[in-house]
Amino acid sequence: MKNEALFRDTPVWKAILSMAVPSVFTVLVMIVYNMADLFFVGRLGDTAQVGAISVVGPVFSVLSAVSTMIGVGGCATIAKALGAGNSEDARTCASLCGWIFLLFGGGFAVIVLLFTDPLLQVLGATQDMWHYAGTYMRILALGAPVMLFSQGMAMLIRAEGAIKEGLIGNVSGTVVNLILDPLFILVMNWGVAGAAAATVLGNLAGSAYFAYYALHKSGVLNLKPRCALKRPQAIFPIMALGLPNALSGILSGLASTFANRLLKAYGTNAIAAMGAASKVIMIIGLVQMGICMGVQPLMAYTYGAKNLPRLREILTKTAVLTTVVGIVTTVGCTLGRSTLIGLFLRDPKAAAMGGQMVVWLLLAGPVLGFYYLSSNFIQAAGNAPLATVTSVLRQGALLIPVLYLMEFLFGFIGIAMAHTVSDILASVIALCACLWQYRRLKRSLSL
Repeated sequence: MKNEALFRDTPVWKAILSMAVPSVFTVLVMIVYNMADLFFVGRLGDTAQVGAISVVGPVFSVLSAVSTMIGVGGCATIAKALGAGNSEDARTCASLCGWIFLLFGGGFAVIVLLFTDPLLQVLGATQDMWHYAGTYMRILALGAPVMLFSQGMAMLIRAEGAIKEGLIGNVSGTVVNLILDPLFILVMNWGVAGAAAATVLGNLAGSAYFAYYALHKSGVLNLKPRCALKRPQAIFPIMALGLPNALSGILSGLASTFANRLLKAYGTNAIAAMGAASKVIMIIGLVQMGICMGVQPLMAYTYGAKNLPRLREILTKTAVLTTVVGIVTTVGCTLGRSTLIGLFLRDPKAAAMGGQMVVWLLLAGPVLGFYYLSSNFIQAAGNAPLATVTSVLRQGALLIPVLYLMEFLFGFIGIAMAHTVSDILASVIALCACLWQYRRLKRSLSL
């Protein structure tokens, strides 16, 4: 097999780049998609609307976490079934995942629409952003089924090696969103309502492409109810496989909620500033994550083959690559921080606060690669419990208590400092876990 030759025989640098580049490209598409709403709403110069998008974000991170859990777990399950020659099992899992995307999205929409006001209270929305946040949340909730389907199918489609088709689906949704955002937000003056509508329609375009592919081109992906009903209980092992990735996403949204509740005491400008600063540092983290996720199958194959010298070379060179990328992107974002913050905020006071926060947030950029590399290596080794532990460290077990401690000690700027402290501690702990897992394999080979 071509992929097996890539994993086994290709020079390590070439193999790493072959796996990492397409993954990073997909992540860059995600970055553009994630930043589009905040960028175009920022052109209005209304801090309350920028803050509204930041406040609502954690709710929909839950949706992304579910799509990741089912998408990653489903992809692994379907690929494993195909490798074993069980094409019928693969089709059953594919149909089951597709229907779960749609049904969970529908249930999620009903809950959000029924409890919009209580959710805004919990999320820390201030009075001046209340109306905007409610509008943004309700429109996105209506599109929850297609958002979940589009994001989940983009991951599921990789199970049969359809990398190009996955990129087409992602890019088509992003292009639609980028065309409609300025039209709805700036020309038609719909503000956050236009941003939400563009997001939903972009995901609808992506969903339409993936549904067409599943119905007319794929030999495995399908939406036949009878396939899903053959073994509905198969969803539980699928969820277990994707749980570490989902936990990270859910905890990220939860941590953002806690941070916004603390920032509420400092006003709408503070919440908007944190939202803008977070978008800036997202560039660094997601690129490093993309590299490590792309290389993960290479690590898994080599670990399974027990080829210790090649595995050590893969880990070392991937660590070098993520560190260099981390340093370069951190320096670039630091030098251009005023311009980057200015993309999202026009209010001078809010922009100044964002500039203060982003300096602290950027400090952990060079070491974040160690966290993503370690987490992906542990997953590649098949150590689900340890992978789950490392997944809850950065955005949950460490960040949430550190947020309250640092805010108590240093006030407003302590909230940004807490993210840096948590990132560095999580990276150190994950690296120790990675070394332990590697030495465990080394000891087993020496017996």
